[in-house]
Amino acid sequence: MTYNYLFLVLFLSLLSCNETYKTPTNIENINIEVKAKRFDQDFLNATESDFEKLKEKYPYLVPKIEGVNDLWVAEKKDTLVQEVLQEANTVFPNFIVQEEELTQLFKHIKYNFPEFTTPETVTLISMMDYRNRVLLQNNILLIAVDCYLGENHKFYEGFSSYISAQFTQEYLVADVANVYAKNHVQKGKQRLFIEQMVYFGKLLYLKDKLIPFKTEANRIGYTQNQLDWANANEDMIWSYFVDKNLLFSTDTKLSNRFIAPAPFSKFYLAVDNESPGRLGQYIGWQIVRAFMQKNDVSLRKLCTMSNEEIFRKSKYKPKK
Repeated sequence: MTYNYLFLVLFLSLLSCNETYKTPTNIENINIEVKAKRFDQDFLNATESDFEKLKEKYPYLVPKIEGVNDLWVAEKKDTLVQEVLQEANTVFPNFIVQEEELTQLFKHIKYNFPEFTTPETVTLISMMDYRNRVLLQNNILLIAVDCYLGENHKFYEGFSSYISAQFTQEYLVADVANVYAKNHVQKGKQRLFIEQMVYFGKLLYLKDKLIPFKTEANRIGYTQNQLDWANANEDMIWSYFVDKNLLFSTDTKLSNRFIAPAPFSKFYLAVDNESPGRLGQYIGWQIVRAFMQKNDVSLRKLCTMSNEEIFRKSKYKPKK
């Protein structure tokens, strides 16, 4: 590799990483190494005569059914599909940085959940289906690399900026960690606003433990400025929820205002335009952190506990 390429790999590996974190020896020594299979590149470079080989290598993506070759021929001739494949190959000529981060993620999962089995990791394109950019099925991890081409990429011109802001390489491992967190955390009842907040707080706390090598902003999907705003206004956010009697409310609109992805949170105050979205998730995160600081509970037990019980036992008080 050239000096410039080595520098680029180093730069990307430091991007959005928690430089103060050092992986403990007992986790680092876990025998896991990720090597992704690049279906996107294999299909880009395939000729019609290669389709049988693709069926053998990716039986879960290229089913052995009558007429499937005609389908792939059509895909190969589709100019948009080819352009997306080319762009994905340009942004991800290799997967070195991502493989290292996935290796670290899987080692942390294995440490916390010993029954974990390393998945077969496969990259592909989804034609920008960002809601399904990471899928885990039958221990096969599918990652749609066309959803990580950079927030200002031309393919994302029709997306709202608060959505495309996370279409960058630095969020890829966080998205994978989120899929695994969801697999472990029981949703339980979520009729109450506080239950919804704590559920997402559990997911974020798991990401604290599974990707501690990434920054807190990366784990929640904020820019550093957005996280700084949330940290500085934590007491104001909590006071609003309490004063407006929202914690035990069953108002379904609260999810859209404070839980779901959005350009900003909806207090219906002048402060709205300054705020990031999903501040209910942020507060839930702080509640779960407070609970874990005050209670001797395993990560596995946390995943199955009642959301309301966690809130009660957290005795959460925001920073002032």
